[in-house]
Amino acid sequence: MTSHGTTAPGPAGSSGRLSGKETADGPVSGALTWTLAEAALRAVDEVGGYAGGVYLRSGTPGLLRMAALVGLPGPLFRPWFRMHTNRPFPIAEVHRSGQAVHLHDVEEAMRRFPQLVASLPFPFASLYTPVVAGRERFGVLVALRAPTPGVPVDTRDRNRMTRGALRLGETLAELARQGTTIEWPGDPVCVQLSTSGAPPVRFGSFDWDLDTGMVTLDLGLLAILGADVPSPCPIDVLISLLEPEDGYALWAAARQATGPDGRPVVRRIRLKGPDGGLHLLEVSTRARKTSPDTAPPTGAGGEGAPRLGIGGVSTGLRLTCTLVDLGTGLIGSDATDRLPRAILAIDRLGRVTYVNERTERLLGRPRGALAGRPLWEALPWFALPFHEEQLRAAMLSGDPVRFLARPERSQWLSVSLHPGRDGVTMVLVPENDPGRPTAPRPTTGSPTTGSPTTVGPATVGPTEDTLSLPDDQVSALYRPVALAIALSEAVTARQVSAVVTEELLPAFGGRQLAIYLLSDRRLYLAWETGFPPGFLEPFDGVALDAHVPGVETLTTGRPLFFESMKQLGRRYPDLPLDAHSGARAFLPLIASGRPVGSCILGFDRPRGFSSEERTVLTALAGLIAQALERAQRYDTESAVARGLQDALLPHRLPVREGVETVGRYLPGTQGMDVGGDWYDVIETGRGRLALVIGDVQGHGVAAAATMGQLRSAVRAFALAGHRPQDVMRGTNRLLIDLDPGQFASCCYVLLDPKSGQLRAVRAGHPPPLLMHPNGVTERVELAGGMVLGIDVRASYPVTRLQLDPGGVLALFTDGLVEKPGQDIDDGIELLRRALAATASMPLAEAADRVIRDARQVTSRPDDIALLLAARRPEHG
Repeated sequence: MTSHGTTAPGPAGSSGRLSGKETADGPVSGALTWTLAEAALRAVDEVGGYAGGVYLRSGTPGLLRMAALVGLPGPLFRPWFRMHTNRPFPIAEVHRSGQAVHLHDVEEAMRRFPQLVASLPFPFASLYTPVVAGRERFGVLVALRAPTPGVPVDTRDRNRMTRGALRLGETLAELARQGTTIEWPGDPVCVQLSTSGAPPVRFGSFDWDLDTGMVTLDLGLLAILGADVPSPCPIDVLISLLEPEDGYALWAAARQATGPDGRPVVRRIRLKGPDGGLHLLEVSTRARKTSPDTAPPTGAGGEGAPRLGIGGVSTGLRLTCTLVDLGTGLIGSDATDRLPRAILAIDRLGRVTYVNERTERLLGRPRGALAGRPLWEALPWFALPFHEEQLRAAMLSGDPVRFLARPERSQWLSVSLHPGRDGVTMVLVPENDPGRPTAPRPTTGSPTTGSPTTVGPATVGPTEDTLSLPDDQVSALYRPVALAIALSEAVTARQVSAVVTEELLPAFGGRQLAIYLLSDRRLYLAWETGFPPGFLEPFDGVALDAHVPGVETLTTGRPLFFESMKQLGRRYPDLPLDAHSGARAFLPLIASGRPVGSCILGFDRPRGFSSEERTVLTALAGLIAQALERAQRYDTESAVARGLQDALLPHRLPVREGVETVGRYLPGTQGMDVGGDWYDVIETGRGRLALVIGDVQGHGVAAAATMGQLRSAVRAFALAGHRPQDVMRGTNRLLIDLDPGQFASCCYVLLDPKSGQLRAVRAGHPPPLLMHPNGVTERVELAGGMVLGIDVRASYPVTRLQLDPGGVLALFTDGLVEKPGQDIDDGIELLRRALAATASMPLAEAADRVIRDARQVTSRPDDIALLLAARRPEHG
């Protein structure tokens, strides 16, 4: 992809906006900004998304920053501006592993990243792809779109994301070679998503000389602008009439039109009209080449004119831009003014784009004070945490959201949010309006279904705005949800119970906890704390037809709350009680519709349970159930996966005179333990040995099964006598044909034991190490190809090496050299030193010494494979 630089900054950010052009940490390159905006816009468009962005590395080791945000208001998502690479979130995992993550629905997200659902409990799909160039890791490309329950992301969209990330990585690498620092120091650039609007009614055009930065406007465009704009004029005069976010979109369109494919590009942006409002414009860009003889002289546009020339050299490129006024200016049709509802609209970046007459009267503010401003500035009460959460829910889920609000202690309003790809339409109705629909109390929806639990408005107090809580109270209310993130790291049922006891129970002031798990239609006590010794024993193994609250909460699926022990005794007169004073909550543990067990929370004193607390406790019960179900599956699935992998890994390696080989494998200690790492040594024809090592994305049974298929494929191609590059190409095509939704890296080395000649190919795998007979150890730079399973046309160049008598070749997987917060190159250097220190050891002892440190680690997120091959001196 051709990279175009600029000689002057693009659209500037205005006060109070997130422009990303300049931050407290220093300015950001204009070329970098345009590149990121273009890549994010293209990725979102290509996969049918409604939002997305790019995370880029920062100047702080182990920290990524959101650099570009498309289709969402920046202030609403400020908590996600920073991402540490050791966190259990998909963005961090993708950057660490170099492997893409595709979450097609909230169930998949809950299964793999429950901490993501805990922080954003809304139904949406998300696609994450690493942005790399060779071994250089820049960041992560992200796209959000509507969920497809039960239907995984298809190959076409996975490949679109991969191609987009690779294009971005190549462009960033080129910018780095030109001297641009590829780091993001501050807040992200917010970019407007292209929008769909009404049929066009007015046309205009301008001609943009990319060498001089001058534009020539026709009469139609001058009429649309309605301003005293000279023609010709510098491009920055035209861009000054745009919102900063739309200026980036215009520059991105220009870059795409002048790219290698030179395709026409259509973008829809908003332009400030003479009335101060925002007018929707469609911009078509087409690049054309002019003769150098007719090109205007460089500098004709003045020193400040932005240019897209390459390296200061005249390109002769001119951009023809056609603008269409879609007729959806600020005033729009007066039809909505006649509706008996206050209607307000915002775009995807949170700017007010439409206000009808009744909204003016209801809020007591003129349109001019509302239009064009961010929602939280136009309506300050929308900056309250609770209302921000409702807006986030609407923009991420795409589902309507309704709640009650009391703006600035005035009358209660029923607020309805109706989201779409282009923005959100809001309907505001006074609660005393006889035509007002019943507005439920807003609550956090179920993470697995998105269905909210509602309470009627009659429960809202008439004098206190309980929905507009102060920040400290809101933080306290949502603290348990944040603490639920700890559940994602618990593996066994005992660990899950300990997390609930030590972290979640105190958040509500509880003192007793009991967890029962369902097995063979009976509930068995799995964990208890705080109850009198032996009190719960009679309930261990209780049948599902028993008339006790722990059973009924599970069989009905409804939580039961008792604000006093008297209330509990009246409901269940035959139930033994462990105390005379206190309160109890019985929560059903149901994961994805499957009953798991029940949870009992006990309190020393009588207490009430607010609707917010009931909602949060019910949501937490779902997270606990997910964690417990995962723990129950752990033992069974881990045993199956381990048995499968043990059966597939070689039980012994072939013995060949003059060559010694040693293999080692260590499973991970987190999650499913067993991954997709493998190694093999294959005796091919003509006395040669094939040394193979690979790593399948993911863990568990699926990864182990795919590993087995790939190992068999490599072995079959090798035994048939294929060349190394053909072995890799054939394996790549096979993995694509199987389409297991997984990728794999691999390194294949063909060794001639007699001559020591090596022919090696690499598919996205870490490079091997070579220890020479004198003990000098180096990293072998192999020409690399793309990881297996992405591109059927991928090629894998061959690198020729020499293994002298007494030398050792080391092949390994990334689990041996990657650690959270540490660059992989640093890990490879540590491994090189460790291998060099084994020069005088027998090969088996050397292998044990190399993985000694990894074996002693108690928390190992990935599995490890190591293959050493030595050519003995006596064969020389």
